[in-house]
Amino acid sequence: MFTQVRSAALSGVDSFPVSVEASLTSGLPSFSIVGLPAGAVREGRERVTAALASAGFPIPHRRLTINLAPADVPKTGSAFDLPIAIALLVVAGHLRAEEADGLVFVGELGLDGELRPVRGALSIANGCRGMEGLVLPSANAREAAVPGAVAVIGASRLPEVLRHLTGDSPIAPAAVDGIALLGEGTADAPDLADVRGQAHAKRALLVAAAGGHNVLLTGPPGAGKTMLARRLPGILPPLELREAVEATKVHSVAGRLPSGEALVTRRPFRAPHHTISDAGLVGGGRLPRPGEVSLAHQGVLFLDELPEFRRHVLEALRQPLEDEAVTISRASQAVTYPCRFTLVAAMNPCPCGFHGDGSGRCSCAEAAIRRYRSRVSGPLLDRVDLHVHIPAVPIRELQGRNTGMTSLESRARVAHARSRQRRRGSRNGTALCNSRLAPEEMRRWCVPGSEGRRLLRRAVRALGLSARGYHRILRVARTIADLCGSERVNASHVAEAIQYRSPADRSGVAGGIDARG
Repeated sequence: MFTQVRSAALSGVDSFPVSVEASLTSGLPSFSIVGLPAGAVREGRERVTAALASAGFPIPHRRLTINLAPADVPKTGSAFDLPIAIALLVVAGHLRAEEADGLVFVGELGLDGELRPVRGALSIANGCRGMEGLVLPSANAREAAVPGAVAVIGASRLPEVLRHLTGDSPIAPAAVDGIALLGEGTADAPDLADVRGQAHAKRALLVAAAGGHNVLLTGPPGAGKTMLARRLPGILPPLELREAVEATKVHSVAGRLPSGEALVTRRPFRAPHHTISDAGLVGGGRLPRPGEVSLAHQGVLFLDELPEFRRHVLEALRQPLEDEAVTISRASQAVTYPCRFTLVAAMNPCPCGFHGDGSGRCSCAEAAIRRYRSRVSGPLLDRVDLHVHIPAVPIRELQGRNTGMTSLESRARVAHARSRQRRRGSRNGTALCNSRLAPEEMRRWCVPGSEGRRLLRRAVRALGLSARGYHRILRVARTIADLCGSERVNASHVAEAIQYRSPADRSGVAGGIDARG
Protein backbone atom coordinates (compact mmCIF):
# COMPACT_ATOMS: atom_id res chain seq x y z
CA MET A 1 0.00 0.00 0.00
CA PHE A 2 1.16 3.54 -0.74
CA THR A 3 0.26 7.00 0.59
CA GLN A 4 1.75 10.47 0.93
CA VAL A 5 1.42 13.12 3.63
CA ARG A 6 2.37 16.77 3.34
CA SER A 7 5.13 18.27 5.48
CA ALA A 8 7.68 21.09 5.21
CA ALA A 9 11.39 21.74 5.75
CA LEU A 10 13.50 24.82 6.31
CA SER A 11 15.92 26.51 3.94
CA GLY A 12 17.40 29.55 5.63
CA VAL A 13 14.49 31.49 7.13
CA ASP A 14 12.02 30.19 4.54
CA SER A 15 10.37 26.80 4.10
CA PHE A 16 9.66 24.49 1.20
CA PRO A 17 7.10 21.67 0.87
CA VAL A 18 8.15 18.08 1.50
CA SER A 19 6.05 15.07 0.54
CA VAL A 20 6.38 12.16 2.99
CA GLU A 21 5.69 9.04 0.95
CA ALA A 22 5.07 5.73 2.72
CA SER A 23 5.07 2.28 1.17
CA LEU A 24 4.08 -0.96 2.92
CA THR A 25 5.06 -4.08 0.98
CA SER A 26 5.59 -7.77 1.64
CA GLY A 27 9.05 -9.01 2.53
CA LEU A 28 11.33 -9.22 5.52
CA PRO A 29 10.36 -6.71 8.26
CA SER A 30 12.33 -3.49 7.89
CA PHE A 31 11.90 0.25 8.29
CA SER A 32 14.00 2.55 6.09
CA ILE A 33 13.94 6.31 5.45
CA VAL A 34 15.34 7.65 2.18
CA GLY A 35 15.52 11.10 0.57
CA LEU A 36 18.81 12.44 2.00
CA PRO A 37 17.81 12.26 5.67
CA ALA A 38 20.28 13.61 8.25
CA GLY A 39 21.02 11.78 11.49
CA ALA A 40 18.09 13.25 13.46
CA VAL A 41 15.69 12.25 10.65
CA ARG A 42 16.99 8.66 10.48
CA GLU A 43 16.76 8.32 14.27
CA GLY A 44 13.10 9.24 13.93
CA ARG A 45 12.41 5.58 13.10
CA GLU A 46 12.87 4.65 16.74
CA ARG A 47 10.87 7.60 18.07
CA VAL A 48 7.98 6.96 15.67
CA THR A 49 7.92 3.21 16.38
CA ALA A 50 7.80 3.76 20.15
CA ALA A 51 5.25 6.60 19.93
CA LEU A 52 2.86 4.54 17.77
CA ALA A 53 3.16 1.56 20.11
CA SER A 54 2.46 3.85 23.09
CA ALA A 55 -0.68 5.11 21.32
CA GLY A 56 -1.86 1.55 20.71
CA PHE A 57 -0.89 1.31 17.02
CA PRO A 58 2.15 -0.95 16.64
CA ILE A 59 3.56 -0.84 13.12
CA PRO A 60 3.08 -3.96 10.93
CA HIS A 61 5.94 -6.44 10.69
CA ARG A 62 6.44 -5.89 7.00
CA ARG A 63 8.73 -3.89 4.74
CA LEU A 64 8.23 -0.15 5.40
CA THR A 65 9.83 2.51 3.24
CA ILE A 66 9.58 6.26 3.82
CA ASN A 67 10.68 8.65 1.07
CA LEU A 68 11.10 12.37 1.69
CA ALA A 69 10.55 14.15 -1.61
CA PRO A 70 12.22 16.01 -3.22
CA ALA A 71 14.84 13.33 -2.67
CA ASP A 72 17.82 15.41 -3.83
CA VAL A 73 17.53 18.05 -1.06
CA PRO A 74 19.03 17.32 2.39
CA LYS A 75 16.50 16.95 5.22
CA THR A 76 17.50 17.88 8.76
CA GLY A 77 15.86 18.09 12.16
CA SER A 78 13.24 16.10 13.98
CA ALA A 79 10.11 17.74 12.53
CA PHE A 80 9.37 14.78 10.22
CA ASP A 81 8.42 12.46 13.10
CA LEU A 82 4.73 13.43 13.06
CA PRO A 83 4.16 13.23 9.28
CA ILE A 84 5.98 9.88 9.17
CA ALA A 85 3.72 8.58 11.95
CA ILE A 86 0.58 9.79 10.14
CA ALA A 87 1.75 8.21 6.87
CA LEU A 88 2.36 4.88 8.63
CA LEU A 89 -1.09 4.98 10.23
CA VAL A 90 -2.64 5.49 6.79
CA VAL A 91 -0.76 2.62 5.08
CA ALA A 92 -1.53 0.39 8.06
CA GLY A 93 -5.26 1.10 7.73
CA HIS A 94 -5.76 2.96 11.02
CA LEU A 95 -6.53 6.25 9.21
CA ARG A 96 -8.17 7.07 5.91
CA ALA A 97 -6.01 9.02 3.47
CA GLU A 98 -8.70 11.65 2.99
CA GLU A 99 -8.65 12.44 6.74
CA ALA A 100 -5.10 13.79 6.38
CA ASP A 101 -5.61 15.33 2.96
CA GLY A 102 -5.04 19.08 2.68
CA LEU A 103 -3.13 19.26 5.98
CA VAL A 104 0.56 19.86 6.64
CA PHE A 105 2.18 18.01 9.56
CA VAL A 106 5.37 18.89 11.46
CA GLY A 107 6.50 17.87 14.92
CA GLU A 108 8.94 15.84 16.97
CA LEU A 109 7.60 12.79 18.81
CA GLY A 110 8.63 11.59 22.23
CA LEU A 111 8.73 7.87 22.94
CA ASP A 112 5.44 8.20 24.84
CA GLY A 113 3.68 10.03 21.99
CA GLU A 114 4.29 13.55 23.30
CA LEU A 115 4.58 16.24 20.63
CA ARG A 116 7.66 18.40 21.19
CA PRO A 117 8.35 21.83 19.64
CA VAL A 118 10.35 22.28 16.46
CA ARG A 119 12.34 25.12 14.94
CA GLY A 120 11.00 27.53 12.35
CA ALA A 121 7.27 27.14 12.99
CA LEU A 122 6.52 30.68 11.79
CA SER A 123 8.48 30.15 8.55
CA ILE A 124 6.68 26.86 7.96
CA ALA A 125 3.29 28.48 8.53
CA ASN A 126 4.15 31.24 6.04
CA GLY A 127 4.90 28.56 3.46
CA CYS A 128 1.55 26.83 3.97
CA ARG A 129 -0.64 29.49 2.39
CA GLY A 130 -3.43 27.86 0.44
CA MET A 131 -3.49 24.70 2.55
CA GLU A 132 -6.42 23.71 4.76
CA GLY A 133 -4.41 23.58 7.95
CA LEU A 134 -1.08 23.08 9.70
CA VAL A 135 -0.87 20.47 12.46
CA LEU A 136 2.07 20.91 14.83
CA PRO A 137 2.98 20.79 18.55
CA SER A 138 0.90 23.04 20.77
CA ALA A 139 4.08 24.75 22.00
CA ASN A 140 4.53 26.13 18.47
CA ALA A 141 0.87 26.96 17.80
CA ARG A 142 0.90 30.62 18.87
CA GLU A 143 4.08 31.34 16.93
CA ALA A 144 2.71 29.72 13.76
CA ALA A 145 -0.59 31.62 14.10
CA VAL A 146 1.03 35.08 14.06
CA PRO A 147 1.07 35.57 10.25
CA GLY A 148 -2.50 34.26 9.85
CA ALA A 149 -1.45 32.38 6.72
CA VAL A 150 -3.19 29.08 7.54
CA ALA A 151 -5.41 27.48 10.18
CA VAL A 152 -3.05 26.27 12.92
CA ILE A 153 -3.93 23.13 14.86
CA GLY A 154 -1.82 22.64 17.99
CA ALA A 155 -1.72 19.32 19.83
CA SER A 156 0.33 18.10 22.77
CA ARG A 157 0.18 14.34 22.08
CA LEU A 158 -0.17 12.02 19.09
CA PRO A 159 -3.59 10.64 20.19
CA GLU A 160 -4.97 14.20 20.17
CA VAL A 161 -3.93 14.53 16.53
CA LEU A 162 -5.64 11.24 15.67
CA ARG A 163 -8.88 12.23 17.40
CA HIS A 164 -8.84 15.55 15.54
CA LEU A 165 -8.34 13.83 12.18
CA THR A 166 -11.13 11.32 12.77
CA GLY A 167 -13.49 14.05 14.00
CA ASP A 168 -13.93 12.54 17.46
CA SER A 169 -12.45 15.59 19.22
CA PRO A 170 -11.71 18.49 16.87
CA ILE A 171 -9.12 21.05 17.96
CA ALA A 172 -9.96 24.73 17.53
CA PRO A 173 -7.43 26.67 15.43
CA ALA A 174 -5.05 28.92 17.37
CA ALA A 175 -5.47 32.69 17.04
CA VAL A 176 -2.93 35.38 17.95
CA ASP A 177 -3.07 39.17 17.65
CA GLY A 178 0.46 40.11 16.65
CA ILE A 179 -0.16 43.86 17.03
CA ALA A 180 -1.26 43.37 20.64
CA LEU A 181 1.90 41.38 21.40
CA LEU A 182 4.08 44.32 20.33
CA GLY A 183 2.58 46.67 22.91
CA GLU A 184 5.28 46.24 25.54
CA GLY A 185 8.25 46.16 23.18
CA THR A 186 10.30 48.82 25.01
CA ALA A 187 8.71 48.75 28.46
CA ASP A 188 11.75 47.44 30.37
CA ALA A 189 14.59 48.88 28.28
CA PRO A 190 17.34 50.63 30.32
CA ASP A 191 16.96 54.41 30.39
CA LEU A 192 19.40 56.75 28.68
CA ALA A 193 19.03 59.10 31.65
CA ASP A 194 21.03 56.58 33.73
CA VAL A 195 24.18 57.73 31.92
CA ARG A 196 25.54 60.87 33.57
CA GLY A 197 27.34 63.39 31.39
CA GLN A 198 28.43 62.30 27.90
CA ALA A 199 26.10 64.76 26.15
CA HIS A 200 28.12 64.46 22.93
CA ALA A 201 27.87 60.65 22.97
CA LYS A 202 24.14 60.76 23.68
CA ARG A 203 23.67 63.08 20.73
CA ALA A 204 25.62 60.62 18.56
CA LEU A 205 23.36 57.76 19.72
CA LEU A 206 20.34 59.87 18.82
CA VAL A 207 21.72 60.37 15.31
CA ALA A 208 22.56 56.67 15.00
CA ALA A 209 19.07 55.63 16.05
CA ALA A 210 17.37 58.16 13.78
CA GLY A 211 19.23 57.09 10.64
CA GLY A 212 20.30 53.51 11.39
CA HIS A 213 24.00 54.45 11.40
CA ASN A 214 26.88 52.35 12.76
CA VAL A 215 28.83 53.73 15.74
CA LEU A 216 32.33 53.29 17.19
CA LEU A 217 32.77 54.43 20.80
CA THR A 218 36.39 55.04 21.85
CA GLY A 219 37.40 55.96 25.38
CA PRO A 220 39.04 54.86 28.62
CA PRO A 221 37.68 52.05 30.82
CA GLY A 222 34.67 53.01 32.89
CA ALA A 223 33.69 56.01 30.78
CA GLY A 224 30.27 54.52 29.98
CA LYS A 225 30.73 52.95 26.54
CA THR A 226 28.85 49.76 27.41
CA MET A 227 26.09 51.64 29.25
CA LEU A 228 25.53 53.81 26.20
CA ALA A 229 25.47 50.86 23.81
CA ARG A 230 22.93 48.94 25.90
CA ARG A 231 20.58 51.92 25.81
CA LEU A 232 20.48 52.23 22.03
CA PRO A 233 17.66 49.64 21.55
CA GLY A 234 15.51 51.65 23.96
CA ILE A 235 15.59 54.77 21.78
CA LEU A 236 15.00 52.94 18.51
CA PRO A 237 11.42 52.97 17.22
CA PRO A 238 9.31 50.02 18.42
CA LEU A 239 9.22 47.03 16.09
CA GLU A 240 6.55 47.02 13.44
CA LEU A 241 4.73 43.72 12.92
CA ARG A 242 6.58 43.01 9.66
CA GLU A 243 9.94 43.63 11.36
CA ALA A 244 8.96 41.51 14.35
CA VAL A 245 7.98 38.63 12.06
CA GLU A 246 11.34 38.83 10.27
CA ALA A 247 13.24 38.79 13.56
CA THR A 248 11.11 35.95 14.90
CA LYS A 249 11.86 33.84 11.83
CA VAL A 250 15.59 34.06 12.49
CA HIS A 251 15.32 33.38 16.23
CA SER A 252 12.95 30.48 15.67
CA VAL A 253 15.14 28.85 13.01
CA ALA A 254 18.13 29.23 15.32
CA GLY A 255 16.21 27.72 18.25
CA ARG A 256 16.56 30.95 20.26
CA LEU A 257 12.88 31.86 20.60
CA PRO A 258 11.99 31.50 24.31
CA SER A 259 9.50 28.76 25.13
CA GLY A 260 5.92 29.98 25.06
CA GLU A 261 6.69 33.22 23.20
CA ALA A 262 4.98 33.75 19.87
CA LEU A 263 6.90 36.78 18.64
CA VAL A 264 10.08 38.78 19.17
CA THR A 265 8.58 41.97 20.58
CA ARG A 266 11.74 43.97 21.40
CA ARG A 267 14.62 45.11 19.26
CA PRO A 268 17.27 42.38 19.57
CA PHE A 269 20.50 43.29 21.34
CA ARG A 270 23.35 40.86 20.76
CA ALA A 271 26.72 41.24 22.49
CA PRO A 272 28.95 38.26 21.58
CA HIS A 273 32.22 37.68 23.46
CA HIS A 274 35.42 38.57 21.64
CA THR A 275 36.43 34.88 21.52
CA ILE A 276 33.60 34.12 19.06
CA SER A 277 34.44 32.34 15.80
CA ASP A 278 33.64 33.65 12.34
CA ALA A 279 30.92 30.98 11.98
CA GLY A 280 29.43 32.07 15.31
CA LEU A 281 29.40 35.71 14.23
CA VAL A 282 28.15 35.54 10.63
CA GLY A 283 26.67 32.03 10.62
CA GLY A 284 27.78 28.66 9.31
CA GLY A 285 28.53 25.18 10.56
CA ARG A 286 28.19 21.79 8.92
CA LEU A 287 24.43 22.25 9.11
CA PRO A 288 24.15 26.04 8.53
CA ARG A 289 22.73 28.07 11.39
CA PRO A 290 22.25 31.85 11.77
CA GLY A 291 25.09 33.76 13.42
CA GLU A 292 25.03 36.73 15.77
CA VAL A 293 24.68 39.22 12.90
CA SER A 294 21.40 37.53 11.89
CA LEU A 295 20.18 37.18 15.48
CA ALA A 296 20.67 40.97 15.68
CA HIS A 297 18.41 41.47 12.63
CA GLN A 298 16.20 44.55 13.17
CA GLY A 299 18.20 45.38 16.30
CA VAL A 300 21.69 46.12 17.59
CA LEU A 301 24.95 44.16 17.41
CA PHE A 302 27.38 45.30 20.12
CA LEU A 303 31.05 44.37 19.82
CA ASP A 304 32.81 45.35 23.04
CA GLU A 305 36.63 45.44 23.13
CA LEU A 306 36.68 45.52 19.32
CA PRO A 307 40.45 45.05 18.82
CA GLU A 308 40.34 41.85 20.91
CA PHE A 309 38.26 40.07 18.27
CA ARG A 310 40.31 37.97 15.90
CA ARG A 311 41.17 39.79 12.69
CA HIS A 312 39.50 37.30 10.31
CA VAL A 313 36.31 37.38 12.42
CA LEU A 314 36.04 41.16 12.11
CA GLU A 315 36.79 41.06 8.40
CA ALA A 316 33.84 38.69 7.94
CA LEU A 317 31.60 41.61 8.98
CA ARG A 318 32.38 43.71 5.94
CA GLN A 319 30.04 41.99 3.49
CA PRO A 320 27.05 41.68 5.90
CA LEU A 321 27.32 45.40 6.71
CA GLU A 322 27.00 46.24 3.03
CA ASP A 323 24.51 43.62 1.81
CA GLU A 324 22.36 43.20 4.96
CA ALA A 325 22.26 39.46 4.24
CA VAL A 326 24.59 36.49 4.69
CA THR A 327 24.73 33.59 2.25
CA ILE A 328 26.27 30.38 3.58
CA SER A 329 27.27 28.00 0.81
CA ARG A 330 27.91 24.30 1.28
CA ALA A 331 28.42 21.53 -1.26
CA SER A 332 24.82 20.36 -0.89
CA GLN A 333 23.00 23.65 -0.36
CA ALA A 334 23.21 27.42 0.04
CA VAL A 335 21.08 29.33 2.54
CA THR A 336 20.61 33.06 3.06
CA TYR A 337 19.90 34.78 6.39
CA PRO A 338 18.94 38.48 6.76
CA CYS A 339 21.13 40.73 8.91
CA ARG A 340 19.92 44.34 8.91
CA PHE A 341 21.33 45.65 12.17
CA THR A 342 22.97 48.70 13.72
CA LEU A 343 26.57 48.01 14.67
CA VAL A 344 27.85 49.55 17.90
CA ALA A 345 31.51 48.86 18.65
CA ALA A 346 33.57 49.95 21.64
CA MET A 347 37.33 50.05 22.14
CA ASN A 348 40.01 51.61 24.31
CA PRO A 349 42.39 54.14 22.75
CA CYS A 350 45.43 52.00 23.65
CA PRO A 351 46.28 48.65 25.32
CA CYS A 352 46.10 50.10 28.85
CA GLY A 353 43.09 52.23 27.95
CA PHE A 354 44.22 55.61 29.29
CA HIS A 355 45.95 57.22 26.31
CA GLY A 356 44.92 60.86 25.94
CA ASP A 357 42.73 61.04 29.08
CA GLY A 358 44.93 63.72 30.66
CA SER A 359 45.75 61.69 33.77
CA GLY A 360 49.25 60.68 32.69
CA ARG A 361 48.56 57.04 33.58
CA CYS A 362 49.24 55.73 30.06
CA SER A 363 52.66 54.13 29.67
CA CYS A 364 52.06 52.57 26.23
CA ALA A 365 54.70 53.17 23.58
CA GLU A 366 53.58 54.73 20.31
CA ALA A 367 54.44 51.52 18.46
CA ALA A 368 52.24 49.52 20.86
CA ILE A 369 49.36 51.96 20.34
CA ARG A 370 49.68 51.68 16.56
CA ARG A 371 49.73 47.87 16.73
CA TYR A 372 46.69 47.89 18.98
CA ARG A 373 44.66 50.15 16.69
CA SER A 374 45.78 48.27 13.56
CA ARG A 375 43.94 45.18 14.77
CA VAL A 376 40.84 46.83 13.30
CA SER A 377 41.26 47.27 9.57
CA GLY A 378 40.71 50.51 7.70
CA PRO A 379 38.06 49.01 5.37
CA LEU A 380 35.98 47.98 8.40
CA LEU A 381 36.34 51.38 10.08
CA ASP A 382 35.33 52.98 6.78
CA ARG A 383 31.95 51.28 7.15
CA VAL A 384 31.32 52.96 10.52
CA ASP A 385 29.45 56.25 10.17
CA LEU A 386 29.97 57.77 13.63
CA HIS A 387 33.37 57.76 15.40
CA VAL A 388 32.68 59.06 18.90
CA HIS A 389 35.24 59.81 21.62
CA ILE A 390 33.98 59.00 25.13
CA PRO A 391 36.00 60.89 27.76
CA ALA A 392 36.08 60.02 31.44
CA VAL A 393 33.15 61.55 33.33
CA PRO A 394 34.13 64.31 35.82
CA ILE A 395 33.11 63.65 39.40
CA ARG A 396 30.91 66.76 39.50
CA GLU A 397 28.74 65.31 36.72
CA LEU A 398 28.53 61.92 38.42
CA GLN A 399 27.27 63.62 41.59
CA GLY A 400 25.05 66.14 39.81
CA ARG A 401 21.32 65.93 39.27
CA ASN A 402 21.26 66.75 35.56
CA THR A 403 20.60 63.55 33.57
CA GLY A 404 19.69 64.89 30.15
CA MET A 405 17.00 63.40 27.93
CA THR A 406 15.32 60.16 28.90
CA SER A 407 14.97 57.24 26.53
CA LEU A 408 11.29 58.07 26.09
CA GLU A 409 12.07 61.64 25.01
CA SER A 410 14.87 60.48 22.72
CA ARG A 411 12.65 57.82 21.16
CA ALA A 412 10.04 60.46 20.34
CA ARG A 413 12.65 62.52 18.47
CA VAL A 414 13.88 59.42 16.65
CA ALA A 415 10.32 58.51 15.67
CA HIS A 416 9.79 62.00 14.26
CA ALA A 417 12.97 61.75 12.16
CA ARG A 418 12.05 58.26 10.97
CA SER A 419 8.59 59.47 9.94
CA ARG A 420 10.22 62.05 7.67
CA GLN A 421 12.28 59.28 6.08
CA ARG A 422 9.20 57.11 5.69
CA ARG A 423 7.40 59.85 3.78
CA ARG A 424 10.18 59.82 1.17
CA GLY A 425 9.19 56.34 0.10
CA SER A 426 10.13 52.70 0.49
CA ARG A 427 12.12 49.99 -1.23
CA ASN A 428 10.92 46.36 -1.40
CA GLY A 429 8.20 47.17 1.12
CA THR A 430 10.70 48.64 3.61
CA ALA A 431 10.68 52.34 4.51
CA LEU A 432 13.80 54.17 3.38
CA CYS A 433 16.33 54.63 6.16
CA ASN A 434 19.06 57.22 5.66
CA SER A 435 21.89 54.75 6.24
CA ARG A 436 20.61 52.65 3.33
CA LEU A 437 19.98 55.39 0.76
CA ALA A 438 21.09 54.37 -2.72
CA PRO A 439 23.18 56.77 -4.87
CA GLU A 440 20.18 57.96 -6.89
CA GLU A 441 18.24 58.59 -3.66
CA MET A 442 21.17 60.50 -2.19
CA ARG A 443 21.31 62.74 -5.25
CA ARG A 444 17.69 63.60 -4.59
CA TRP A 445 17.63 64.00 -0.80
CA CYS A 446 21.19 64.62 0.43
CA VAL A 447 22.54 67.46 -1.72
CA PRO A 448 23.86 70.30 0.51
CA GLY A 449 24.17 73.93 -0.47
CA SER A 450 27.34 75.56 -1.78
CA GLU A 451 28.75 76.15 1.72
CA GLY A 452 28.12 72.54 2.68
CA ARG A 453 29.81 71.32 -0.50
CA ARG A 454 32.84 73.47 0.31
CA LEU A 455 33.04 71.89 3.77
CA LEU A 456 32.91 68.44 2.22
CA ARG A 457 35.75 69.23 -0.16
CA ARG A 458 37.90 70.40 2.75
CA ALA A 459 37.03 67.30 4.76
CA VAL A 460 37.96 64.95 1.93
CA ARG A 461 41.37 66.64 1.60
CA ALA A 462 42.07 67.00 5.33
CA LEU A 463 40.88 63.55 6.44
CA GLY A 464 41.73 61.54 3.33
CA LEU A 465 38.18 60.25 3.03
CA SER A 466 37.26 57.51 0.59
CA ALA A 467 34.24 57.71 -1.70
CA ARG A 468 32.40 55.52 0.81
CA GLY A 469 33.32 57.91 3.63
CA TYR A 470 32.13 60.90 1.57
CA HIS A 471 28.74 59.30 0.95
CA ARG A 472 28.37 58.24 4.56
CA ILE A 473 28.91 61.83 5.69
CA LEU A 474 26.09 62.89 3.38
CA ARG A 475 23.78 60.22 4.82
CA VAL A 476 24.57 61.29 8.39
CA ALA A 477 24.02 64.93 7.45
CA ARG A 478 20.61 63.99 6.04
CA THR A 479 19.74 62.33 9.38
CA ILE A 480 20.85 65.41 11.34
CA ALA A 481 18.67 67.55 9.10
CA ASP A 482 15.72 65.22 9.79
CA LEU A 483 16.27 65.55 13.54
CA CYS A 484 16.24 69.32 13.09
CA GLY A 485 13.07 69.18 11.00
CA SER A 486 14.83 70.63 7.96
CA GLU A 487 13.97 69.69 4.39
CA ARG A 488 17.40 70.81 3.16
CA VAL A 489 20.85 69.66 4.24
CA ASN A 490 22.57 72.79 5.52
CA ALA A 491 26.24 73.52 6.19
CA SER A 492 25.75 73.08 9.95
CA HIS A 493 24.39 69.56 9.37
CA VAL A 494 27.40 68.72 7.19
CA ALA A 495 29.80 70.12 9.79
CA GLU A 496 28.35 67.96 12.55
CA ALA A 497 28.44 64.89 10.32
CA ILE A 498 32.13 65.53 9.59
CA GLN A 499 32.87 65.74 13.31
CA TYR A 500 31.29 62.32 13.83
CA ARG A 501 33.18 60.86 10.89
CA SER A 502 36.57 62.00 12.17
CA PRO A 503 38.55 59.39 14.14
CA ALA A 504 39.57 60.41 17.65
CA ASP A 505 43.26 60.68 16.78
CA ARG A 506 42.41 63.28 14.11
CA SER A 507 40.00 65.31 16.21
CA GLY A 508 42.27 68.35 16.02
CA VAL A 509 42.08 68.28 12.23
CA ALA A 510 38.34 67.79 12.23
CA GLY A 511 37.87 70.53 14.74
CA GLY A 512 39.19 73.05 12.22
CA ILE A 513 36.38 72.20 9.79
CA ASP A 514 33.25 73.97 10.93
CA ALA A 515 30.30 75.71 9.40
CA ARG A 516 32.39 78.84 8.84
CA GLY A 517 34.77 76.90 6.52
